[in-house]
Amino acid sequence: MAGKAYDVIVIGAGPGGYVAAIRAAQLGLKAIVVEREHMGGICLNWGCIPTKTMLRSSEVYHLMHRAKEFGLSVENIDYDLDAVVDRSRGIAKQLNSGVTHLLKKNKVATLMGDATITGPNKVVVKTAKGGESLTAKHIIIATGARARELPGLEGDGDLVWTYKTALTPPRMPKKLLVIGSGAIGIEFASFYNTLGADTTVVEVMDRVMPVEDEEISAFAAKSFEKQGMKIRTKTIVKKLERGVASVTAHIEQDGKITTEVFDTVISAVGIVGNVEDLGLEALDVEVERTHIITDAYCRTAVPDVYAIGDVAGAPWLAHKASHEGVMVAELIAGGTPHPVKPESIAGCTYCTPQVASVGHTEAQARDAGYEIRVGRFPFMGNGKAIALGEAEGMVKTVFDAQTGELLGAHMIGAEVTELIQGYVIGRQLETTEEDLMQTVFPHPTLSEMMHESVLDAWDRAIHI
Repeated sequence: MAGKAYDVIVIGAGPGGYVAAIRAAQLGLKAIVVEREHMGGICLNWGCIPTKTMLRSSEVYHLMHRAKEFGLSVENIDYDLDAVVDRSRGIAKQLNSGVTHLLKKNKVATLMGDATITGPNKVVVKTAKGGESLTAKHIIIATGARARELPGLEGDGDLVWTYKTALTPPRMPKKLLVIGSGAIGIEFASFYNTLGADTTVVEVMDRVMPVEDEEISAFAAKSFEKQGMKIRTKTIVKKLERGVASVTAHIEQDGKITTEVFDTVISAVGIVGNVEDLGLEALDVEVERTHIITDAYCRTAVPDVYAIGDVAGAPWLAHKASHEGVMVAELIAGGTPHPVKPESIAGCTYCTPQVASVGHTEAQARDAGYEIRVGRFPFMGNGKAIALGEAEGMVKTVFDAQTGELLGAHMIGAEVTELIQGYVIGRQLETTEEDLMQTVFPHPTLSEMMHESVLDAWDRAIHI
């Protein structure tokens, strides 16, 4: 029996899947999205949005303690963790409803259930009411990823948390161990440390936030330590012994194993792609380390089967997934879109201070054989940063000394997750240092530091 026919079946309604389906519909294709849990996916419901909502609460709480600096008086500063979480969940629910509305508005069909690809152009969905068969010329896999759980470090919802428990905590940690210092680990460490948890971060690599430029990582580590965090690099948590209300962590550093007791552990040691039970083996779709292998256009080895977003590998970022979704929809509709370049995707971490970057780090540029020029500008030299009371931070730019191409930009400080897009656009438009130097930046703004950093790379900075 033939199933319902579509032009495109999208499996997964996260920021890659729902965007792909909407763009496909805009281009005149008949599209359906199959989602097993939440419209909006992990990002909207359990990732990007709720974490930023909670981090905003901790940021305001931190500023309240600094009220005197701004000539203000605040007494009896406190927080209600349940209320912070309720606000976060409420915003996630609001945006979840928004995605449902957008899909309906664009005439995209939706179906809740577990999808399995049973053959070329065929998908069977197990729903609450039974099963449903679908057919389509094109299938887009956008199933995302989940937290990696290492043996012995698995979350239990009580003493050891993954991101979901950390977003709906059963209590406020007093002594917290965070395993992993990538974006997820550092954001949770920043949130709970700001609210008063005695926080230790353990990282297996030789520095925190290891994907960032080395100079930015070092700046971040100093800032975190100044806030009271304990940072332990080149360190491994070998074992967790779970007690009634505490966890004893066996921690190896420099070949020595010590033990330390915590009341809460957050495990943030990476992610794994959701590739199970999709029928990929029968289709001969290639999977490597839980991620689907694709070409630059997100095409798998199987004709008319695409994979986008986290399930297709790094960088594991919502905005990368969305852009890939648009690209694939336009490709299916007969267009000639440009492939998404991972090195042109900005990464943002919303800890305090914020961190943002795009392109090559200084080390990567040197390793790639470039002769480089590097510019830096401190927040302390910027009038707007001082007026905001946010004088801690820096902007760093890396250029090809021969051509003036902007190879990379790296920032740490207040609102850099908003500023980074200026450099992203510059790279997309293939601007040179000359273009950026000739651009007039408004005053007083934080963005002036972006200008000064470029000037500094050519020894022309004015305000340092």
